[in-house]
This record gives sequence, structure tokens and C-alpha cells, in this order.
Amino acid sequence: MLLLLAEYLQQFHKGFAVFQYLTLRGILGVLTALALSLWLGPWMIRTLQVRQIGQAVRHDGPQSHLSKKGTPTMGGALILSAITVSTLLWADLSNRYVWVVLAVTLLFGAIGWVDDYRKVIEKNSRGLPSRWKYFWQSVFGLAAAVFLYMTAQSPVETTLILPLLKDVAIPLGAGFVVLTYFVIVGTSNAVNLTDGLDGLAILPTVMVAGALAIFCYLSGNVNFAEYLLIPYVPGAGELIVFCAALVGAGLGFLWFNTYPAQVFMGDVGALALGAALGTIAVIVRQEVVLFIMGGVFVMETLSVIIQVASFKLTGKRVFRMAPIHHHFELKGWPEPRVIVRFWIITVILVLIGLATLKLR
Repeated sequence: MLLLLAEYLQQFHKGFAVFQYLTLRGILGVLTALALSLWLGPWMIRTLQVRQIGQAVRHDGPQSHLSKKGTPTMGGALILSAITVSTLLWADLSNRYVWVVLAVTLLFGAIGWVDDYRKVIEKNSRGLPSRWKYFWQSVFGLAAAVFLYMTAQSPVETTLILPLLKDVAIPLGAGFVVLTYFVIVGTSNAVNLTDGLDGLAILPTVMVAGALAIFCYLSGNVNFAEYLLIPYVPGAGELIVFCAALVGAGLGFLWFNTYPAQVFMGDVGALALGAALGTIAVIVRQEVVLFIMGGVFVMETLSVIIQVASFKLTGKRVFRMAPIHHHFELKGWPEPRVIVRFWIITVILVLIGLATLKLR
């Protein structure tokens, strides 16, 4: 929106041409989303408290969590609001990728909002039934996958790229739709499973989004893409603004979500942010790298799958409780220790993911 204004004002002063630079708009995107989060955060927390929109706590979980009962939830709406406003202000709104990622984020956020609303307002412990949650995730995930497939402008946009192997590129054809569906829906649910401790999910999300911003910038620049032997995806660079907005909004939310949390993001935030990361990774053809950088999300998801499969097949549990962050809590780790160690793991994995840019 402001990019259009800057383009108009260039005829009066050439200084406004500076807003054409993606790096500047990315920085402004971070700062705008961060400022909005910090400004609106206290008001949103008070509103949630007045309306008694509080977190329900599992009684079979760690006893330390019982004190969290009633903590305001659905704070993910704050993150999505800041991301949306910042993106609309600083991104090129003629770019189709911006609209795809923004639409996926808000639609998955809507699914989470319905789930949270039923749990905390209607006091329905089941929330949105799983079959309906996955149905709507599938609808929106497939819609995004089909759109990206139908609007692809070159074969590389639907080709599977494997890091470290510069000469390996697997044409997917219609299989691109299937892969994209699983990446978007899978990442959405993985982040949601990770969101169980104060700040545990949001900072890894921020770090992965920051790394994806680098991939977006490089993939959208033909010279960098050619030099680094990564796919050149015209227009992907514009997603740096969205990624930057996510980083700013996430850091602003962490200000209130850090231990002990004043507010939780709820499904409205977790489902949306996971879907956003998955969609961006698909666009820049870095699904495998997302799997690496989001290793904490993968670990949390696998722990649930293993736990359920083991109990159904043998009647025994592998972990004391799943997702795995609860396992470590029940082993006696204080909550802040679990959180910070998972953050450190994410830093390492993100650096490994970025290293794939040169190790080819």
C-alpha cells in the first residue's frame, strides 16, 4: 500500500525510490509489526481477561501447569493482526505470492479461532472436532497447492530440490500438489503440537521465518540464485516483507508470552503460523530445508506419533507424556530449561539449514 504511495511520490522527489529496496521494506516490516504487537498487546490481554477467555489445563499433565489455568489465550490474533497490517503496508500487493501466503495464514487462523472459541467460550473441551479441523485444513491446503501449481511460470517451481545435491532436481508434475498439501498441513499441526510451554513455539517460528526470509531474498534474485545453485523463483523476494512481519509480530508476542506467560497464542496462532512457514518453504522450493530447520517441530510431532502407535500396538508408552516437551518436564526439568534448550537446538538447526546454501 505504502509502496504505491512511494512510487507516486517519486515524481516529486527521487528520495522516495529508496522504498523499492526489499531490504528496507523488510526492516520496516519488522519494526511495524513489532510496534503494533507491543502497543496492542496490553489492551488485548486486558480484553481477554475481562471476557474470561482463559486457558484450560490438562489435569493429567505436569502439576506445575495447574497454575496456568485461566491465563488469557487466543493471543495469536494479536500476531496475525500485526502480520496482516505490516504486510499490507509494506509489501507489493500486485505479487501473487504475498496474497497466497497471507490468505493461507488467515484461513488456517480462522480454523484455530473456531477451535479456541469452542473450548474457551462455549466450554466445549473437544473444541472443533478433529475430523472437521483436518477437513478444513485439507480444503485450504489443497486450494493453495492447486493455485501454486496452476500459476507456476517455470518447471523449477514444481521441482523437488534436495540440499547438498546440486545436480539433483526431481520434476514432480501433479505430485507437487500432494507434496505441498502435506507440507502446509503437516507444518501447521507440528507448530500447534509444539505450542505447549511459554514461548516454546513462537521463538523457533521466528527463527525459521527469519531464515526463510533469506531464502526468499536469494531465490527472488536471479544473480544470487544462479551463484548459489538454488531455484530462481521470480517474485519470491517479495515474501521477505511477510517473513519480516512475522518476525516482528512474533518477537512482540514473545514479550508477553515469555515465562511466566501473560497470554497464550492458542490454535488461532499456532495453526496459522505453521501453515505460513510451510507455504513459504514450498514457494522457494526448500521443503527439505524447512524439515531441517524446523527439527523441533518434527521432533514434537514424531513423539506424538510414536506414543500413540506404541500404546495402540503394545499397550505401553515410550514417553512419560507426549508431546516430548512434557516428557522432559515429568523427568524433572524446570519449564524454562526445556524452553531454552529447545531454542538452542533450533538455532543450531537453522544454521545448518542456512549452510546448505553453500554446501552443494
